[in-house]
Amino acid sequence: MENTTLLAGIIFIVMYMFIVSEKVHRTIVSMLGAILMILTGVISQEAALHHIDFNTLGLLIGMMIIVAITGQTGLFNYIAIWSAKKAEANPMRILIYLAVITALFSAFLDNVTTVLLMVPVTIGITNKLHVNPIPYLIVQIIASNIGGTATLIGDPPNIMIGSAVKELTFISFINNLALISAINLGVVLVILTFLYRKQLRTTDELKADLMSLNEKAELKNKLLLKKCLSVLSLTILGFFLHQLVHVESSTVALTGAFLLLLIASRDHSFIEHAMEKVEWTTIFFFVGLFVAVGGLIEVGIIKQIAVYGIEITGGDVAKTSMLVLWLSAIVSSFLDNIPFVATMIPLIQDMGNMGVSNLEPLWWSLALGACLGGNGTIVGASANLIVAGMAAEAGHNISFMRYLKIGFPIMTLTILLSTLYIYMRYLI
Repeated sequence: MENTTLLAGIIFIVMYMFIVSEKVHRTIVSMLGAILMILTGVISQEAALHHIDFNTLGLLIGMMIIVAITGQTGLFNYIAIWSAKKAEANPMRILIYLAVITALFSAFLDNVTTVLLMVPVTIGITNKLHVNPIPYLIVQIIASNIGGTATLIGDPPNIMIGSAVKELTFISFINNLALISAINLGVVLVILTFLYRKQLRTTDELKADLMSLNEKAELKNKLLLKKCLSVLSLTILGFFLHQLVHVESSTVALTGAFLLLLIASRDHSFIEHAMEKVEWTTIFFFVGLFVAVGGLIEVGIIKQIAVYGIEITGGDVAKTSMLVLWLSAIVSSFLDNIPFVATMIPLIQDMGNMGVSNLEPLWWSLALGACLGGNGTIVGASANLIVAGMAAEAGHNISFMRYLKIGFPIMTLTILLSTLYIYMRYLI
């Protein structure tokens, strides 16, 4: 048994090191790590399948399909140009409007998809105004991670927590995380608009050119748009009601996705295009990760770590919550938050089995720490890397250090505000 435990630990640590190094694609690493866990006898194939969280996978796939089809209508371009005109082409107001839209989209779609849709439009608008797009892109990274914190479906860590803890419903996430997310976003926007105010200037002529754009021309398929909005509204309503009707959130998302595929088009190529837009590399990354963490659970490593955590905090809920919040934030700043959260979920569950009576503050601490911690560095979350990559393709380099100077202090501030929030709401 000791040899199996050691083997599981070595496989997981080596896997994690390769994920962090990014020398091999993280999906290949996680799947090979999972396969090694099975081949070496750390976990049986039957147990491995049991540890795969199909609710998380179904929710991700369903939302990816819905967003992929909606993106074809031009809706997101329309909203960006409409908001720029509502801001009267004022660069500072545009920064605020686009950040708020990014946060809202990230809450009800997901932050990775949101930045994929928003970045090209943002670069287009800033090019027209001849202003530096980097402040806009950095603010959108931060807004996407803050917005994604607010709901169950906004950020992968929340999806994983909601799937693992059935009593934490879609409404629970909004009730407990939306307020602090809104506070964090408001404070951050005040600071960043003040910080970037000298860079956000343009000429009256360029403003007039932007105001002359016709946002309605961006809406390419109005019939499809109506279908998308109808299904998206029904899907979000389903998330609110899923606990009352005893239907899993993954079932709601997949129902919405395949209903939209049914009514959107009978063209086989349309359906194939929508399916191609699903980020299958992310899905298989999750599959491998769930199995690898399952191997740690099977050999008892997770339980041993939980025991150590209880010894440090003495089982005190307040101390344990603060430990989880800050540890999650710091680790998620420098490492991908998804494998970290996958490891922490069974650890917190084990703490509950060992006498920590009230786990709710720990779950919200984990969600806040992991999601907001992703703002700390450019490698902290998938959305950050996607924005940096798209910016580089457009000739705008967001270096690690350039982002760190803004992102890490902002992340620290939001975690401080979250510490105060957790303490006042749950621990007094």
